[in-house]
Amino acid sequence: MSRLRFWGRRSRVPVVELTRSNPVRFGIGLLIVIAIVVYFGFTKKVPYTHGYRINAVFSSAQDIAPKSPVKTAGVVIGAVTSFKREGKASIVTMEISNKGLPIHKDAELKIRPRLFLEGNWYVELRPGTPSSPTLSSGATIPISQTAIPVQIDQVLDALNTDTRANLQNFLIGYGEALMHRPTAAEDATQEPEARGLTGAEALKQVALHSPGALRGAAVVQQALGGVETHDISKLISGIRRLTVQLNLHDEVLGEWVDHFDHFFEEFSNQTHSLEAAVSLLPSAVHSASSAFAELNRAAPELESFAKALTPGVKQTRSTIAAALPWIKQVKKTLGPEELGGVAKSLNEATPTLAGLIGGQKEFFKQNNEFSQCLTKVFYPAGNVRIQDGKSTSGSKAYMEFWYTMVGLAGIGQNFDGNGYFPRFLATGGGDTLVSRPTSVVGIANSTGNKLIAHAALKPEGTSPSFPASEPPYKPMVPCDTQQVPNINGPLSHGEADGTPE
Repeated sequence: MSRLRFWGRRSRVPVVELTRSNPVRFGIGLLIVIAIVVYFGFTKKVPYTHGYRINAVFSSAQDIAPKSPVKTAGVVIGAVTSFKREGKASIVTMEISNKGLPIHKDAELKIRPRLFLEGNWYVELRPGTPSSPTLSSGATIPISQTAIPVQIDQVLDALNTDTRANLQNFLIGYGEALMHRPTAAEDATQEPEARGLTGAEALKQVALHSPGALRGAAVVQQALGGVETHDISKLISGIRRLTVQLNLHDEVLGEWVDHFDHFFEEFSNQTHSLEAAVSLLPSAVHSASSAFAELNRAAPELESFAKALTPGVKQTRSTIAAALPWIKQVKKTLGPEELGGVAKSLNEATPTLAGLIGGQKEFFKQNNEFSQCLTKVFYPAGNVRIQDGKSTSGSKAYMEFWYTMVGLAGIGQNFDGNGYFPRFLATGGGDTLVSRPTSVVGIANSTGNKLIAHAALKPEGTSPSFPASEPPYKPMVPCDTQQVPNINGPLSHGEADGTPE
């Protein structure tokens, strides 16, 4: 190392003198320069200065140490500089680099482990939403926006003896529920395809049907999103306008709520009907599923139909233009000179028609009573199956009546031109059958008369037993209010009574 020194001003040519410096001072200076370069190379910051800092209040910071990284979406954006205890909480100070800014007022922080079995902790930072105000350096995030991880020892502390016993019972019960084979009584309320299956087998069936169900749910979710871009926003806007109008008409709304209360009261009075309707819902849903499946299979044809319909839709405008002259002619046709006169005549005839309709009121009343009699008495009696011991046919009463008509038509054949007649009326025989005194409906002075007939074979008796008195005839009592005849009552059972009449 040399040092230049200029001597004299007399001569214009400089004279250079080379001298040696102190090597100790040179070594010390070199070490200082190296230390400064190394410091800046590793710290990359000017001493006694700091960048953007933020504080966060945690319920516990025992797992965090200075220089623990701060990450956002897995990217390191800063580090913990210090922490201190304040009451039962800890305040952690962090220094954030520019790539982690800005940080908003609703930011959230959480202490997380970088290893599965805990250890090597870091702070996860969610910078918040852009609509929230930006925090300045030195701001503090409250404890309500921070969280700490759950330690394994805390989990184990929660699993005390009672909890572990309950967990064991739960697992045993869950296993029994999966492997339990249902009884006949339990299967009675299940769908046909789930009867006889264990819980695990039923869950397997659910998994097999899940793709179709999820596809349907996806279609529903897509439909809820609307067709156009702003359908949901328009819906929300409409709901807002509706809410404003309801707020303006609060009195009407109060009356509506009162009427709605009465509606639900009447609704609750129909509990049994609702239960019956709900019991029919599974079959209705099954039918609806089949219908939707058929509709899904028909979708390609519907699409083809829609494409084929497109040209016709394009011709609609020209069709309307061509129909306008016809509409003008129809308008003239409906004028007073043509159909208008007919309408006038109909107007004059309307009072007469109204009188006719008014006269039908009594007819409809009688028709309603007749229909009620058929529905409540006649049809139920005709649908009863007569129990006649070994002679029971198993058919309904009305069917046996028509069987009798067919039999009468058969025995009425006579092979000549004198017409039909029941041959059993002309049958000869040594036994005469005489009925007890009876009456014929609709024939005056018929009470107490006896009916006489001849039998080719000796009768064995009357089956069922002949009643001691004639059933009451109530012509003045409405038919629909009377009880259905007890065809299979006590008198209808037993063998023939053996009486000759």
